[in-house]
This record gives sequence, structure tokens and C-alpha cells, in this order.
Amino acid sequence: MLTKRIIPCLDIKDGRTVKGIQFENIRDAGDPVELAKWYAEQGADELVFLDITATNEDRKTFAHLVRDIARHIDIPFTVGGGIGSVADVEVLLQNGADKVSINSSAIKNPQLVEELARHFGSQCVTVAIDTKYKEDTGWKVYTRAGTVETELSTVDWAKQVVDLGAGEILLTSMNNDGTKAGFALDITGEVARAVSVPVIASGGAGSMAHFAEAFLQANADAALAASLFHFRELGVPELKQYLKEQGIAVRV
Repeated sequence: MLTKRIIPCLDIKDGRTVKGIQFENIRDAGDPVELAKWYAEQGADELVFLDITATNEDRKTFAHLVRDIARHIDIPFTVGGGIGSVADVEVLLQNGADKVSINSSAIKNPQLVEELARHFGSQCVTVAIDTKYKEDTGWKVYTRAGTVETELSTVDWAKQVVDLGAGEILLTSMNNDGTKAGFALDITGEVARAVSVPVIASGGAGSMAHFAEAFLQANADAALAASLFHFRELGVPELKQYLKEQGIAVRV
């Protein structure tokens, strides 16, 4: 049985880790290098590092910060933000990233997914999907750090990028993000059933039970959280112990 992964996420703005609620009201959460080191020591399975303003401000992800973080940790490490070409990915991988996460650039140019998968292998390509539910439209994909609604249905888009070569989906529910009310189990489950690659649940973690729900009810392969971990409201070791007691396979 494949083990379920626990993934702290470092949202980076101006070189600092930050956290918002439903993609707004951003507050400081500390030094990314220190947090990354702490998570690796705590037994996190992977880290995700998203330069949340890179796409909107049209600048490349801080390669030097990626290098700093990579030097201090020994767990897989995914980097996203402002990635639009094979050359961008080469820079990040040379600086220590194991995988890259693309979002807006994949929506703008779906062939980029195929190009990156061909160059680096599917295992290196994560497509991040920011989704939001509205009564009249259902679950739609949003772009530009959650600021622009698209016509894309979330499940259809997930299927499309996997067909193009994505090796993993990072699915964030904007409705749940930062609320601590639990993951969006409905859409996470729908996407997990629709694709053949791992799905990371993101947005809404507020308790240990929420992680168990994501794994047992939505069949997510991994669950990601930020503020819950950054502000030490929940430790990775306690969480993994709890999940193990629920019969969920985790690496301890």
C-alpha cells in the first residue's frame, strides 16, 4: 500500500513565508529557510514552495532562495511560481528543486505541460489547480493566483493536463483555503476518481481529522497545509501518529 504524504506549503512573497485566507489578507509566517529545515526534521514527506506573486508580477521565482532551502533539507521539494518554459524549469532543478508546479502558464499554454513532461519526465511535473465553487457555475478553474475565473471545468481540466503528461495534481479549493473548516472533499474526490495520477488535497486543513477525511473519503494521495503547521498549531509527528491510529499508511 502506498503511503499517504503530508506536505507543508511555503507561500513566498518578497522572500518571506506568508499565509492568507481565501487568497487574501496575507500575513507573515516566518523565514522560509528556517521553516523548511524544521519541517524536514519533523518528518514532513515533501515540501511545496510557491512564489505567490511571481506570476502576477511577471518575475521569475527566486532561484537563490530555492537553492538556500534545498541545501538545508533532504526531502523532495516542489517549486512553483512564474514558470513558463523549459529554461525556467532547468534553472530551478539546477538549484535543487525535485519537481515543478505550474498553474497559470499551463492554462495559457496547455502544450507547456507536454513539453515539460517530454523534457524532464512526468514525475517532475505537477499541475496546480485553483478551483472555486459557485452555485451557478459549479467548480471552475481560476488563474493568476486565484484572481481570474476561467471557463474550465475543474474535473475536465485535471483530465486534460494528465493526458498531456502531468504526473501529479495539486488541487486547492479557494472556498476552503485558510478557513480551517476542512478540505473540499467533494471536488477532491471527483478529481481523484477522474485521473490516474496522485492528487494532493489543499485548502482548509484545520484539524487532524480533516487529513484523515481527505485520505479516507476523498482518496487523496497527499494533503497539504500551511498556517496550521507554520503557526505550530499542529505538528507533523502528532499528525502522522494520529493517521496511523486511523489505519492510514504513513511514513513515520
